[in-house]
Amino acid sequence: MEPDTADDAYLLRAHVAGDPHAFGRLYDRYDRPCWRFLRRTLGGAHADAADDLHQETWIAVSRNAAAFDPKKASFAAWLFAIARNKVWDHLRRQKVAILASSEDDEAMTVPDPGPTPLDQAVSRELAQRIVQAVEALPLAQRETFVMFAHAGLSLEDVAEATGVPLETAKSRLRYARNALRHALADQRPAHA
Repeated sequence: MEPDTADDAYLLRAHVAGDPHAFGRLYDRYDRPCWRFLRRTLGGAHADAADDLHQETWIAVSRNAAAFDPKKASFAAWLFAIARNKVWDHLRRQKVAILASSEDDEAMTVPDPGPTPLDQAVSRELAQRIVQAVEALPLAQRETFVMFAHAGLSLEDVAEATGVPLETAKSRLRYARNALRHALADQRPAHA
């Protein structure tokens, strides 16, 4: 995700000023990354809430557009902070302490033209193991990893969105990557 952050701020200001197309352009730009972040952070056990939280996030963006300050954060960091808060609010309402799930139909669908049935089975199994490994991460590490790896946010934007110092975001990403490496270590091909 490499949008022009000045353009994002301009579009949000245009939305506030009444431009009927500005919000749609921002939505089109960030719709999928935002939804994927919500979906991945919620995990399979709460997958059904992703659509509702996605809608709530964009409603909050629209309602609070006038409060956005591009000097404090990029639009992406602001958007993902709102999405993150929606996830935390949902989890508090559900009284969820730890999220872990082994089912994630969307992530297990690996588009791959022409593999053999055996290759497809192995690929699906690996995708399921990756999803399980990501969902088994502590929530702070998971959201950092998902924002960085899946949503394409910079570490600076991840830190801003999660409300932590840059070094904390870096540490969370490093811990997440190490945990994933460890969890998936037996999936590496053997070198002959």
